[in-house]
Amino acid sequence: MKKDLIIIVGPTASGKTSISIDLAKKINAEIISADSMQIYKYMDIGTAKVSKQEMNDINHHMIDEKYPNEEYSVSDFKNNAYKYIDDIYLRNKLPLVVGGTGLYINSLVYDLDFKKAISNNELRDKYYDLAKQHGNKYIHDLLKEVDYKSYIRIHENDTKRIVRALEIFYETGKAMSDSYDDFRKPNTDFNLIIFGITMNRDKLYERINKRVDIMLEDGLVEEVKSLLDMGYDKSLISMQGLGYKEIIGYLEGKYSLKEAIELLKRDTRRFAKRQITWFKKDERINWLNKVDFESENDIIETMVSVINKNLLRSV
Repeated sequence: MKKDLIIIVGPTASGKTSISIDLAKKINAEIISADSMQIYKYMDIGTAKVSKQEMNDINHHMIDEKYPNEEYSVSDFKNNAYKYIDDIYLRNKLPLVVGGTGLYINSLVYDLDFKKAISNNELRDKYYDLAKQHGNKYIHDLLKEVDYKSYIRIHENDTKRIVRALEIFYETGKAMSDSYDDFRKPNTDFNLIIFGITMNRDKLYERINKRVDIMLEDGLVEEVKSLLDMGYDKSLISMQGLGYKEIIGYLEGKYSLKEAIELLKRDTRRFAKRQITWFKKDERINWLNKVDFESENDIIETMVSVINKNLLRSV
């Protein structure tokens, strides 16, 4: 029997966290995070990680489960999410997936079979070596020549996925983006109810800028220093995340703190724009624009109404 699965997506700083917690209270749900950075321990401020107090007694999963030097793939996320979903159902509650990492969300809403993925260690090592020698932009530009769709979709700092796309192309002769498009078949394991939180672009950018200022006030620089002092290298995927690579650049003297802050704000705005573009492709998403509601509670009541109409079975 299909399981009901509720998902909330949207760009960073759109307010998914507070909405999801209040919604979880209303529908007797537990939250599964679909955020590729909040999975890491010690990385709290730069990831805008939900605090214990903010959780308001709602169980949250897939947060603080890995150390910053541990690898964590989309396949790992999918496997763990399935386990949590089953466990949540055993407690007669609803699973509520919340996050903005598009690949994580797609691993649940589409039938992506990671077991069929090809592997060529020699090719992989080759492109990691090229990245070390010439920098990420170099291999990112190589990707542009063979797989433009993946080049646009994958950020220049995401070494792992750039290398993966190059590996797939030179092993199979086909672009990863083409293969990925072929995989976009709806996942029949779940009865999906998907919401997207959106708002006016200028308002979103204003929220992003304010969030960055708050991160600095809360001690983002000290958090990054602490991670480096613990021995976590700046080349780690986790340390290349938004909020971390910019502050590392400042600590290394590449630019001033003011410049680092402006870089972080700019890059976060660009990231939010890519998230919006990513999720807009899925016509199943029920988009809720904050400008259309008087309060957040009105948004939640609308969600509850949609959920009650579409649930296969009550919990």
